Amino acid sequence: MSIKSVAHINLRGTARQALNFYQAVFGGQATLVTYGDGGMPHDPADANLVIWGQVVADSGFCVMAFDVPAAMPWDPGQNAYYVSVGGDSAEEIAGYWARLAEGATVIVPLAPSKWSPLYGMLKDRFGVTWVLNVAIAPTGQVDYN
Repeated sequence: MSIKSVAHINLRGTARQALNFYQAVFGGQATLVTYGDGGMPHDPADANLVIWGQVVADSGFCVMAFDVPAAMPWDPGQNAYYVSVGGDSAEEIAGYWARLAEGATVIVPLAPSKWSPLYGMLKDRFGVTWVLNVAIAPTGQVDYN
């Protein structure tokens, strides 16, 4: 038996743009279903908003997003979640970083760290915080000092 965990990002009116952006960054196929497609708009103004969307790439990358309707409370909070992407090579991670960084606020610049050959954190133009790193197998206790 196996399971898969996928980040599901809740946005207010920008899910379509965010998913299209993530598809441009990571490649793959974007799928979007609107409230109107599902016959579920409680408010006609929400008909073109995304009720279910995802980007799935051959690399294994997958992210989901939807637009919280106007009638439902939504607060992005402070540091409520991060989306973490680990890759096999510095070139791969640097490429994703360069594309995600367009219009982003860099929190931790992409650079070598004590726990990864390359690590960085940024908040993208949609307010989503991304952690990118070159994934390595744990070798024991990490010294953070």
